[in-house]
Amino acid sequence: MDILLIYALGFLSQVLFFARNIAQWFLSEKKGEVVSPAIYWQISLVASILMLTYGILRNDFAIVLGQFIVYMIYIRNLQLKKVWSRMHIISRLLAIVIPLFYLGWLLWGNSYNFNSILKNEEVSFLLMIWGSAGQIIFTFRFIYQWLYSEKRNDSFLPIGFWIISTIGSLMIFAYAIYRLDPVLLAAHSLGLFIYIRNILLHLGKGSLFPKMENHSGINALVGKISKKFKY
Repeated sequence: MDILLIYALGFLSQVLFFARNIAQWFLSEKKGEVVSPAIYWQISLVASILMLTYGILRNDFAIVLGQFIVYMIYIRNLQLKKVWSRMHIISRLLAIVIPLFYLGWLLWGNSYNFNSILKNEEVSFLLMIWGSAGQIIFTFRFIYQWLYSEKRNDSFLPIGFWIISTIGSLMIFAYAIYRLDPVLLAAHSLGLFIYIRNILLHLGKGSLFPKMENHSGINALVGKISKKFKY
């Protein structure tokens, strides 16, 4: 497949990942505390499928590993928020069937499979270990978040989630520099601001929005956008 089309697929997935982060951050700033909106997890499912496709086509073990680890956690958070059962049955079936299809693709595919990913000559063994470690740390945030949420019986994004996000993101950013991967570079440079803002909200630093009270236009925009999302 043309490399430009593969990159376009990767960038599309990262646009969606960034959109979910923006939605979560926006609603958190609006409420003055960190929230875990349903839209965050719904967008995550779509973006993860696209990113998994990108990882397979790039023969990138670190990306494929990361997406497979977190996928079911996205679904579990939707269940905890009582949203999964209300989603259209076709959406739920696709969300389950597509990753199973990809797993079969990797096990029995000809051009792209686990063997081609693990033997990618463009990625040295040490670089693959570093990238995989970064992905494991970055995706461990969702395992931590899932266990934390199960304990509360509600979907929640604790401060540890954002601290782990920051550490993992910095590691993947370094990996992306050596890999010369524009998709990962863009994704992890843009996400750091939101991770840090959520840490500050957890520490009680307050929302940025009250500081804009004198700007009626901004207040009106905030109100309109807030109505589009649910917590």
